[in-house]
Amino acid sequence: MPTPEDIWAAADLPARRLAGVALNPSSPEDVLLRLLADGPPAVRMVLCRDRILPDAVVDAVLEHPDTRTRSFFARNPHVDPAQRAQLVDDPEWFVRAHLAAAPRLPVGGAYRPLPDETVVHMISTYENDIQPDYRQISMELQRSMPTHPVAKVRSWGVGRWGVLPAEIRAALLADPDEDVREGARRHARSEDPAWVERELPDRTCHARWGMLMHQALSRTVVEGVLTSPVAEGERAAIAGNPSLPADVVVLLAGDPDPEVRERIAHRTDLGPAEMRALAVDPDPTVRLALSVHPALSEEERAGIDYEVPADDRFHPWPGPRAPRDPQEVRRDATSGHPLLRRRAAVVATLPPDLVERLAADEDLGVRVLLAQSHPDAPAALLLRSFLEYTDERAHLTTRPKFPTTGLAAFADHEDPEVRALAALDPQTAPATAERLTRDPDPVVRAAMARHPNLPQHRLTELLDDEELAHVAAANPALDSEVIRRLVEMRGRSARPL
Repeated sequence: MPTPEDIWAAADLPARRLAGVALNPSSPEDVLLRLLADGPPAVRMVLCRDRILPDAVVDAVLEHPDTRTRSFFARNPHVDPAQRAQLVDDPEWFVRAHLAAAPRLPVGGAYRPLPDETVVHMISTYENDIQPDYRQISMELQRSMPTHPVAKVRSWGVGRWGVLPAEIRAALLADPDEDVREGARRHARSEDPAWVERELPDRTCHARWGMLMHQALSRTVVEGVLTSPVAEGERAAIAGNPSLPADVVVLLAGDPDPEVRERIAHRTDLGPAEMRALAVDPDPTVRLALSVHPALSEEERAGIDYEVPADDRFHPWPGPRAPRDPQEVRRDATSGHPLLRRRAAVVATLPPDLVERLAADEDLGVRVLLAQSHPDAPAALLLRSFLEYTDERAHLTTRPKFPTTGLAAFADHEDPEVRALAALDPQTAPATAERLTRDPDPVVRAAMARHPNLPQHRLTELLDDEELAHVAAANPALDSEVIRRLVEMRGRSARPL
């Protein structure tokens, strides 16, 4: 079966032009329905996958006879998840598998969960090789799984074993369903050092690494890693294991390998002597790790000679799904340590006073992470972050308060990504828009081909441009009669006769 990339690569100019029409917010509903009914594969792909759709078109997608067409809608990140959920009982495995998989989000996008009843239905009825991605499951359902009335859902809930209270663990171990009981027993065994010692593979593999890092380790296993490890790096692997004996924590705090010491520096059970030694460690990564230790006071933290790397990349991420303690977040936001302020900056529920404070922070990472994460990130911060941070920044323009007025002033900027901001300004002059469709940079050309102020004669020219036809056809300023003519013309030139 061809991949989406294959489908697009096989599309000729007329098909790409129609793909633009399919994405055009001005395209009438009847045009979208016609493209869905008899458009080529690339057109149906972008129509079903890359935009919000009118209800009538959604209904038609759900009933479309082509499996691949329905599967594209199953992974559409733009539509309401409840609309995608209507494919939950699709007769084709391929469609159900795509629904269960999380949509491919644009950079900086946030996952929206499927309805809880849909997820429960999937867990209860789907084959073992199709299971819903956790990113599509609401936190409320995840928390309720260990006590859910449906046994298969409780089996999933066993996976939260490490954070479950003793009474719920006991209930799962005595659950009336055998699969739930076996899952609970399996997790309970991982906390038994003797069982881990018996089951630990004697060769390097994923299972061995996972057990060394996360499961309860006997003294014999620990001594074996210290004296005769199976693979390089196993001392670092056990350094973060919560079951590590106190004397071994002390021992590894002085390990000659800085990676081991760096792992140890993150432990919450460090003694005062170890913390003092790690605070003056000769390796800067160790000192930096120790400098954010929760047991340190601000004065102690400031006394450590740490250095935050200047070349850090601040990739957008959704932040912690479980709510953080507001007092802890405030403490981080007001800390003198930039890494702690960065931790606070990704909390989407920051109160207004902390948003204002961090928006003016001296650290670029704090400002960028706040701009990426907070729904009320101010316009000035969003624009400043875009101008100052040059790694994966395009998504900042999709944030709710990203400014548009005045962006035409960047039309002659030396940075092409900054020049492309003029495409967001509704006041960009038609002559400027036309000039930038001939810009040497393809990003700028594509951005301006969709500007509604683009003169009609240039827009018409671009409809026959191999590179920009699909973008020009998506321009909301395209007249509805032109849109209809493009649909009727198919393979012919887009220029008026």
